[in-house]
Amino acid sequence: MSIKVTMRYVIHRIAEHPDTDVTFEAECLHCKWKATATEDSAGVDVECMSHTGRSGHAGFRRIRTSFAMVVRAE
Repeated sequence: MSIKVTMRYVIHRIAEHPDTDVTFEAECLHCKWKATATEDSAGVDVECMSHTGRSGHAGFRRIRTSFAMVVRAE
């Protein structure tokens, strides 16, 4: 008995979901300080620089959150 297999390839792409906002956050690598989540990346950068000025801590983990969907490319 032989089985015939047909394979079909469909090209897909990934894109940010159009109905959601991108948010930015940051966390200090030296203490428990965190920047407030916001849609303004520059505002998070300013908060990090202010924290550095007050604490001397210069390392941060920056977080960009968005939602994505995989859809067929047409």
